[in-house]
Order: sequence, then structure tokens, then C-alpha cells
Amino acid sequence: MAKTIVVGVDVRDLKIAKTGTKTYLEEICKEFKKGKEGFRFHFFDSPIPVYRGRNKLAKLIEHFHFFVWKQIMLPLIAFTHGCDIVFCTDFFVPYMRLNFKTVPVFHDAFFWEYPEHYNKYWLKIFHMFGVNAAKKSRYIITPTHYAKKRLLDFSSIPADKIICIGEAPKTLIQNKELSTGAINLKTKKYFLHIGTFEKRKNLDLLVEALHILRLKGFTEFSLILCGQISPKNDMDGSEKLLNTIDKYNLREYVLMPGYVSDKDLSWYYKHAELYLFPSINEGFGLPILEAFQNDLPVLVANNTCLPEVGGDAVISFNPYDVQDLVSKIQHVITNPEIRLQLIELGKRRLSFFSWSKTANELTEIFKRINN
Repeated sequence: MAKTIVVGVDVRDLKIAKTGTKTYLEEICKEFKKGKEGFRFHFFDSPIPVYRGRNKLAKLIEHFHFFVWKQIMLPLIAFTHGCDIVFCTDFFVPYMRLNFKTVPVFHDAFFWEYPEHYNKYWLKIFHMFGVNAAKKSRYIITPTHYAKKRLLDFSSIPADKIICIGEAPKTLIQNKELSTGAINLKTKKYFLHIGTFEKRKNLDLLVEALHILRLKGFTEFSLILCGQISPKNDMDGSEKLLNTIDKYNLREYVLMPGYVSDKDLSWYYKHAELYLFPSINEGFGLPILEAFQNDLPVLVANNTCLPEVGGDAVISFNPYDVQDLVSKIQHVITNPEIRLQLIELGKRRLSFFSWSKTANELTEIFKRINN
């Protein structure tokens, strides 16, 4: 009889993450908790409170708490629970391995691509412990082939150690009404984007596109940007976004409802005309699949992982060319048959992604490691 494989899952990140990394950890935990034959899962959380503010000293203390958890407490807890594998979805695995193997998830290569966005001490911790601990792991998981390529570009990690396993859309509650009450929408229709207001999200392009469309006579559309200001000052693009909105006098036509809870998210998808994804860098792009899930046509930037995830179900545009975006939007909103075709293609594309599939592929990796 085969030995049960004991897997410890680090869930501390649920206290911090709010975007795709939180979705990943929440959904994969749901799948693991359903049970997998030949496996036993433990879910480990730090007893140390997490700080999420902007005070620099408090953030340094938070980094220290994170280090203590990841490099001391987690390995000891995993050892006492007899773990064969420790799985961490936040880039960092324990450097010290006490009779267990480790598997980290690297969602992207932003630590290398945007070093100016991170505290210098945090960067040192990442490269000294995060990267070196990952190199000691049997496998590293990335969500797309693009993310794998970027990891190979920046690190000396062997290609055969990096395994690409896709993600899936968030499980959304289908609400007929918003729990926060009706929104003050000036038009009957709107374009949608969901995500933090980071510079790389390129959101001012959407505002400029809306302005041009209105000049062309398409005045029945607004823009809704669901998300929050980035907690990291160097990454935050909200000032430029607000300046662009004011430049074109679009305050009434660009709505920013802030962070949207899971119970309201499907409402915004369901009632939108198009989902627009102008980002200049992503590791996966979960909103693409969430839009497919809600029968919403999707336009994405023609870069990084977005065409890889969207496949033939999206229309791509140059994120540095507002006229190209305007042309693609116009093409969809003036051709109902194109809209219907995109919705149908989105449904087909979505069938390639599920959290059950992700969990099964992960457990196959765990088996391979444990053999």
C-alpha cells in the first residue's frame, strides 16, 4: 500500500493578498480540502498579526515577522506534522528543509522587472532567501509559459525545474443586485476593468480611449474601474489616472467604486459591454477568464501572457497606441455578430481552465517529487 503524501500549505498570504494571488490560494485550498486520494493536507497560518499599512518602520517589522514565519516557524510546524512537501504560493519557501521538500509558486517576475517598486531590504530578502530556497526546490510552478520564460531570463534556475500549471477564474456569487446599492451610471452601457491602479495596468489609456469614442459620437458608454490604489507608492498609478480623467473632463463617465467584494464582482461583469485589459505586464490575467465566465467579450493588450491566456477568444491591441484600441472597441460595439462570436469563443476557451485541473496537476507534481 502506497504511503500517504502529507502536504503542508502555507496560507498566511490570505491575510495580505487581495488580487490574483489571493484567488489562487483560496481556490486551490478549496480543491485540496475536498480531498485527494493518497494525500493528506495541512493548512498552516502564522499566529503573528499582519501589518498592511504604509508606515515604513511598521513595514520593516512586518518583513521581519514574515522572515520569522517563513524561515523558522513554518519549517518547524511542517516537521512536527510529518510533512513530505511544503507548498507556498507567495514566491517564498523555507530555506531550511526539515525532512520535507518544497514547491513554490512564482506568479511573475516583477521582483526582477520592477526592483524600484520594492524596499531594498525586501529585495535582498527575496534574492537571498526566496530565489536561493526556490533553487533548492525540486520544482517551481509558474501560471503561464510567459512567466516561465521571464523567470528563465532573470535567474539561473534550470528550465526543467520550472513547471507551467494554469489557473482558473474565481468562484463568483451571482447576485442580481449590488450589495452596496445602485451605482450612479450616467450612461446605459459601460466598459469594465478590474484590478489595482498600478502603473503597469496602463489605465489612463482606457480613459483616453473613452474620450476619443465620445468625440466620435459613441456617447452611450462609460468606464468602470473596479479596484484600489496600490499600497506601494512607487507602483501606484492613480495620480496619473485621475489627472487624465480631469484632462478630458470625464469625472461623470469614469466610475471608480473601489475594491469590489466577491459577492458583487459578477454583477459588474454581467452588465458590462466589454472587458478591457490594457496592462503592459501580467503573470496570468485572471479577469480574462472571469469575463469569459460571465459571457463578456474581452480585448487585451498584445503582450506578455495575455494572448496566451485568451487564445483565439480575445481581440488584442497595441497598449501603446490608443487609436488601435479605439478601432478595436469600435469594431466590436458596431458589429453584434462579433460580440456574440467572442462570447462563444470565450466559453470554449474557458473549458481549458479549472481549479480542479490545477489541483490535479499540482498533486501529480507532488507525487513525482515524493517518488
